[in-house]
Amino acid sequence: MRLLLVVLLFPIAALAQEDYTLLGAGLRTRPEFDGSKDRSVDVIPVVRYYGRPWFARTTQGILEGGARWNAARGFDVGVQLAYEPGPRDKDPGASVGAHAEWDTNLGRVPLNFLARARQHVDPDRGSAADFRATAGVYGSHGIQAGVFGQVTVASERHFRTYYGVGDSGLLFTSLGLLGSYELTQRWMLVGSTEVRRLSDDAARSPFVSRRSGVYASVGLGYRF
Repeated sequence: MRLLLVVLLFPIAALAQEDYTLLGAGLRTRPEFDGSKDRSVDVIPVVRYYGRPWFARTTQGILEGGARWNAARGFDVGVQLAYEPGPRDKDPGASVGAHAEWDTNLGRVPLNFLARARQHVDPDRGSAADFRATAGVYGSHGIQAGVFGQVTVASERHFRTYYGVGDSGLLFTSLGLLGSYELTQRWMLVGSTEVRRLSDDAARSPFVSRRSGVYASVGLGYRF
């Protein structure tokens, strides 16, 4: 079991951008890498902090931190440094990039939209971009639940380094559920599950054994 600085989503309460900090840890089960038939169990952090302008979070699929600024009501832009897994679960690294995020509501349903660009600090590992949407579906009796979907595209260098194929464009799509339960005023149980499916181009890789993979996590966080 290894400590990895990467995590899936946790509570949908993060959509509300309330002024609180959440710190904790959890466990995650996942494919060793997208496309692998083997699985791994990791110890993962649970982080949510929004300052002015600094932030750190694991609420949008990866561990990232940086600075962000409010450009309009519910709309923020920022820059980030993020953890990046290595090719086939080896030699992890980091990326730098920028993002734009919009929080709004459709009636009583909270919505969050994120567009994020990432350039690996190792140029040979290329770049990627994420387009993510999250919607709250339940919030009562200390329980928060939501659904999310993501589309990730990547450069040719990324495809070559991670999958050994000379393509670019769509890398994977994913759908998932996330939720939280308030154990006490301060302690929160969080979890998520996600199904990720590689694109046709990535699935042609000689390293890919399974096109789809399931991620699941559960954690405990303390709210400040």
